Parts: sequence; C-alpha cells; structure tokens
Amino acid sequence: MLSRFPLARRHVALAAACVCLPFKLAPAFAQSTAKPTPESLDKVVVTGNPLRGTLSLPADALEGDALVLQRSSNLGDTLSGMPGVAASNFGPNASRPVIRGLDGDRVRILSNAGASVDASNLSFDHAVALDPLVVDRIEVLRGPAALLYGGNALGGVVNLLDNRIPKTLTPGVTGAAELRLGGAAQERSGALVLDGGSGRSNTGWGWHADVSGRDASDQRTPRFDSDGEWRTSVRNSASDGRAGALGGSVFFGSGYAGVSVDDLRNHYGVTAEPDVNIRMQRQRVATAGEWAGNGGAITKLSWQASRNRYQHQELEGDGAVGTTFKSQGSDGRLEATHAALALGQAKLSGVFGAQWEQLDFSALGEEAFVPSTHTRQTGVFLLEQLDLGGAQLTAGLRQERVTVRSEGDADASDAKFGPAQARSFQPRSLALGATLPLGQGWQFSSNLSRSERAPAYYELYANGIHVATGNVERGDMGLGLERARGLDLGLKWEGQASHVHFNVYETRFDRYIALAATGEEVDDAGERFPVYAFEGVPARLRGVELEGRFALPTTDWAPGLHLALLSQLDAVRGERRDTGEPLPRLAPLRAMLGLEAQWGAWAGRLELRGTARQTRVPVLDSATPGSGIWRLALTRQWRADRFDVLGYLKLDNLGNQLATNATATATIRGLAPQPGRSLAVGAQLRF
Repeated sequence: MLSRFPLARRHVALAAACVCLPFKLAPAFAQSTAKPTPESLDKVVVTGNPLRGTLSLPADALEGDALVLQRSSNLGDTLSGMPGVAASNFGPNASRPVIRGLDGDRVRILSNAGASVDASNLSFDHAVALDPLVVDRIEVLRGPAALLYGGNALGGVVNLLDNRIPKTLTPGVTGAAELRLGGAAQERSGALVLDGGSGRSNTGWGWHADVSGRDASDQRTPRFDSDGEWRTSVRNSASDGRAGALGGSVFFGSGYAGVSVDDLRNHYGVTAEPDVNIRMQRQRVATAGEWAGNGGAITKLSWQASRNRYQHQELEGDGAVGTTFKSQGSDGRLEATHAALALGQAKLSGVFGAQWEQLDFSALGEEAFVPSTHTRQTGVFLLEQLDLGGAQLTAGLRQERVTVRSEGDADASDAKFGPAQARSFQPRSLALGATLPLGQGWQFSSNLSRSERAPAYYELYANGIHVATGNVERGDMGLGLERARGLDLGLKWEGQASHVHFNVYETRFDRYIALAATGEEVDDAGERFPVYAFEGVPARLRGVELEGRFALPTTDWAPGLHLALLSQLDAVRGERRDTGEPLPRLAPLRAMLGLEAQWGAWAGRLELRGTARQTRVPVLDSATPGSGIWRLALTRQWRADRFDVLGYLKLDNLGNQLATNATATATIRGLAPQPGRSLAVGAQLRF
C-alpha cells in the first residue's frame, strides 16, 4: 500500500511497530513509581454520563493543559489527535469530526448536552458554530450512554462543555485569560473567562462572562501545485471571529437553576471559491438546572433547554449576498435518576427521560440546493446499569418520532423541489454493554448496538448543484430509516502512570444512506457536473484502535525527570456490501509515536504522526499519498500567590512535508493541503 511512498512507509512502520511496546512491557512495570504531575500533557480520559462516573463506557475527553495544546481554530482539528477521530478539513476554517469513518448527521455535536444549531452538516464548507477557545472540556462518547443524546449518533456524541451556566457555587472571582500567536495561519487570538458568585452552604448565586476573538491570515503550506499554479499558502483561507457570553445561576440547598446568552460571529473565506466569503452569526439562549432529592424513588432531576438562531451569508467578490442560509432551532430535555435498587448482591442504577427538538431551515439564493424545511423530533430514553460487584452490565433504549417537512418550491413556476410534502419516521435504538475486570489492572469491555436513524432533510429533499463538492446532489423522498448493528470489543490496562487501550469494532448497515454517483451529468451554463444521489445501500465499517502511555522508570542521574513513551494506531475499512466499492473519505492507517518529558515546571512532547497512502477509494475519487509529520510542544508553569501561568510553544510539521487529508472532499484536497512548518506561542493565566 505504501510502496510508492517510501518515506511515509517508514514513518508508519516505525510508529506502528512501537505502539505494541506497552503490551509487551505493561506487566513488568505495573508497579512503576513514576507519577505524572497535574500538569501532564497526557490526554485525560473520563466517562461522560449522567450517572456521574458510575458507568464504565467508551468515552474520551480533552481538558486542562492537554486541551490548551491541542486546541485549534475548528472542532475537527482539535479532536483529530484522538484514536479513531479524523477531521473533514474543508480548508482551515470549516472542519467537523469524523468518528470511525462516520460524519455528518451520524456524529452528534452538542453544547452542554444541548443541540448545536448551524449548517455544518449540510455542506463541508460550513463551519461548526461553536468556539473551542472558551470550552473547558470536550467529550467524545460512544456506547449505550450515547443514546441519551440522540438515536442518530451512530458515530458518537461530541459534547463541548463550558461554565456559561454555573453548576457549582464559587464565592469570589476566578477566571482565565489566554493569548495565542503564530501558527501556519499567523493566528492572533485571545480569550477571557470570568466566574464568580456569592453565598455559602450551597445557597447563593453565581455568574459567568467570557469573550474571545481570533484573526488569521491565509494558511501557509509546503509548496504545492494548485490547478497549474505553484503556491505556498491556501487561497482565500483568512478568517476573523468574535464571541461573547453572559450567564448566571441561583443555588439552593438541593440544586441550581440558571440561564445564559451567547453570541458568535465568524467571517471566513471559502477556499473552493477564490472570491467568496461566509459571514456567519449564531445566537443562543439556554437554561439548565438540577434538583437532588434527599430520598425517595427519584434522587436527581435535571433539565436543559435552548433556543438558537443561526444565519450565514455567502458573499461574492463584489460584496453582494449570493445565498443566505438560516436555521432556527429549539431543544429541551428532562432527565431523572432513580434510586439504586438492591438485587441480591447486585445494584441497579439508571436514568430515564425525554427530549424534544425542532429545526426550521431555509436557503435563499442562487446556490440553494435544498428547499425550506421543518424538522420535529421527540424521543424518550432509558439507561440502566447493573453492578455485579466488579463486572457491570449496561443497557440503553431510545424511541423517537421524527417528522421532516418540505415547503417545496417558493415559486409555483419553479419545478426544482416540487410541492410541499412531509415524511414521518419512528426510529428505535438499543445498546447493551458489559465490562469485566480481569485482574492486575486489566479490563475487558463489549458493546452491542442496534441503531436506526431518520434521514436528514437534505438526504430527502436536495436537488441542485452543490458548489462545495462540485456535484449535483439529489435527495430521495422515498428513503427509509438507516439501520445499523454494531459490535465493539475493548481491552484496557491501567497502571499507576501507564495505560493501554485497545478496541476493535464492526458496524453493519442494512441500509446505509450513501451519496452515490449515478453516472449522469448535468450541463449548467456550459459547465458539466456529475450527478450524485442519496440511496440506501448495505454497507460495513470495521476498524481497530490502539492507544498507550508507558511511564519509564526514573534514573539516579535525573531523579526529577519523568519520561513516558506514547503510542497510537487506528485504521478503518468500509465498503458497500452489495458491490464491494469502498465508502468515501475514509481515513487510512494512522500511527503515532511520541516521547513525553516532565522536569519540575518544564514539560515537553515530541511526536511523529504517520499516515499511510489511501488507495481504497470510490471509482470517481483519487488516492491520497502518505505522510509523516513531526511535532514538538514545550510548556512552562509559573505559580505566584493566586496566579497560575502556563506558557507554551508549539512547532508543527518540523520537516515541512506536504500532506493531504483523505477524509476531505476531492474538490478541496488539491486546494488546501495540511499546514506547513510553523511556530506558535501562547500563555494562559489562571486565577
């Protein structure tokens, strides 16, 4: 597979060989005394669920210093270092996470467990309307607990958490300020977050305020050929954005209730079109609360609701508005945790609840390829865990009702979208999970799922030229539910300062909603566009993920130096089961080998990330070359009185190697390669 790219082959082979080290060495160092300090650069792993950590389910998270160093201008690049997570990368400004080969509506993106309303699922050139600069933690959740947030989350749930609605009483004032400079796009960004309150004994009030801003130039790259022109930057990729929020909560002895308002504005270039810019604004009002009972059948009751208004305008070179996209959405959820039930020696814990969402979408202008639509969704869910005194069994169930209505053609003389019509669906999803301790820090886990997803509005009603992909896209109003069965097996070892996580999975679709080439072409003003249509096909995705951290023993010559080897490998393979044709935009084999060091207030991380050549592509797609990227990060901590300062320096793509992202659309790969060699510095002040 890598025979034509010997450098990439060596990089991937080196990293892939070294990811096996923790399996060979873990038992011998299970009692290692090397202890990472709280400022370790290692990825933080948590279990995100409403039962506050009592569930043992697949979950990864970024928080603390690890998030500060990994944070990017977009959500996809921020998470792409996680096992099994890639990025769609339509240039540096618009990028969604791709989890285990699944993207779009199959990956649920949330803000504090509430819906994130934007148009990023409709088109790859539309950015996610969330600001990574001010989030405290980003969780990626899979398995039965993902059903609490949407049955369509076949790939998983990405939840961005902040403190805009304070959840704990914090008397006085605390906060953080951060400044970032440099990088491949010569970024200038900063953020200020403040939290405060008054009261005691869990009674009082709290407030939150944050503001952030970012300006970036065209992203620099290694020298590449773009449509016959040699370039060292991605055209039309500059951006600027501003965001701010206010929130407050009232605390009473058994809980809290709060509200927040926020505003996000982003203005960025569309790389696929040299003179088109997107001006975006998203406004959100949210409320959330929690009540903890002192006994009885219900131990906790929590709620969340939000109202979102989103709009972006695509501006032509002369400043005229070409197309306007609008989305207005509301969502709410009510969640109850029941008291633990004793069943002999076992204990049953669980949560149940209801959720509703509504989305009104419209696109007006010459590039609109979807009619105005209205989506209504309601669901009920149940998640139960049986603790057997070591082993755990988990079961999740979700039942939904989804209605998707099209307004059809606004002008009766236009036959583009047809008459107004509606479709209704009743998807049902369930999942079973189990964990079994094996002793000496080892644990086995398994998750079995059966999921159903209602087609999205664009999969049903699209009909027109999608400029971002360079295709004509046609929906199918006769589409049924997308159905999938999945199996995930995991084995992990947790030592004192080391760990190994290994997962294999397979997802089989009885009806995978694919955008497939029809072989037709459409002529538009002398330009020919291939026709792609949404259809339900049998498909299969399977893959492997391996991630490890191995703490090396300390030495007498440097007793304060703590070293750790880092390793990671993931691969996903997908194809249609009826024709054998590969599924589009799948990440190739990826591997990482790194060294982490910490000495007092200093810490550093050197890593090599290798990507294999991707040759398994659909008929009309093209292979992407492999690459090997070296990265270095250095940090320094300072503490004085109430202040904690983190300074950091990041060197990316040290070899300035040209790299292409296989998970990006074919229309953008030749225009926007990965960033070139760059230096970024930053500082975060916490108080």
